[in-house]
Amino acid sequence: MSEISIIIPAYEEEAVIERVVAKVRAVMDQYGRAYEILVVDDGSQDQTAAKAQQAGARVIVHPYNMGNGAAVKTGIRNARGKILLMMDGDMQHDPEDIPGLLDKMQSFDMAVGARTGESESSWHRNMANKFYNFFASYICKRKIDDLTSGFRAVKADIARQFVSMLPNTFSYPTTLTMAVVRAGYSMTYVPIVARRRVGKSKIRLLQDGSRFLLIIIKIATLFSPLRVFLPVSFLMFATGLGWGLFKIFFMGGRYGPTSAMLMTMAVVVFMVGLVSEQISQLLYDRSAPRE
Repeated sequence: MSEISIIIPAYEEEAVIERVVAKVRAVMDQYGRAYEILVVDDGSQDQTAAKAQQAGARVIVHPYNMGNGAAVKTGIRNARGKILLMMDGDMQHDPEDIPGLLDKMQSFDMAVGARTGESESSWHRNMANKFYNFFASYICKRKIDDLTSGFRAVKADIARQFVSMLPNTFSYPTTLTMAVVRAGYSMTYVPIVARRRVGKSKIRLLQDGSRFLLIIIKIATLFSPLRVFLPVSFLMFATGLGWGLFKIFFMGGRYGPTSAMLMTMAVVVFMVGLVSEQISQLLYDRSAPRE
C-alpha cells in the first residue's frame, strides 16, 4: 500500500518525462517511504505515455487533451496514497524539494512550494503572481506566498473533498489553495527555486491570466462573499453620498435621484453579500468527515 502518490500531469513531454520520473524515483527511494508515481497523460500525440511507463510510472491516458487541471483531478481520483504530491512534468520542479514538502505533512494539511526570487521566470509572470498573491491574501485573511504554484503536497481526503470544484485549466492551484484555507485546514509554504520549463510554455498570458483573476473572484464569492461585496457596497454608498452633497453645497441643486439610487443599491449589495456569507458558512464550514 502506497503512503504517498506523486501525481505528474503531462502533455507532449516526451523529451523530459523519463528524466523527471527517474529523478523522482531516486529521491523517493532514498526517502524511504512507500510511494507510487502516477503520470496522467493529457491526450499527448507523442510518446509521453510510453516513456513514462518505461521509466516505472503508473500511467493513465486521457483520450484527448482536457487540460492540466483535469489531469490533476484524474490523478487525485485514482491515487492510492494517503498523501498526494503534485508536480509538473516539464522539469520546472526539482524532485530534490519533495522531501521538504512531505516532511511538513506531519504537522500540516497542505504544504506548497513557494517560488523564491531566484526562480527562473519572466518579469510579467512575476508581476502577475504578486498581484494574485496580494488579492488572495486579502480574500483569505492570511498571507499567501504563492497562489499559483503547482508543486504541493496535500492529504488525500482533503484533496478529494474539493476535487469537483477544481477547474480543468492551469488555475486549479488557485482554487485548491483558497478552498483549503477557507475550510479551516492548515497550510504552510516551503521555499523552492523553479526552473524554466523544457520546451514551449503552454500557458497563454492574456487568456490564462484573465482566467486566474476570474477564478479568484469566483472562489472569493464562494468562500468569503463579504470580502468582495462589502468594498463594492461601501464604494457605491460613498459615491452616492459624495455626489449628493456636492450638488447641494457647490451646485445649489437638489440631492437628486442618482445619489439616492446609488445609496439604495449599496444597501442592496450589502444585504446580498450578508446573505451570501451566511450561505457560505452553512455550506463550507461543515467539512466532510475525515478518513
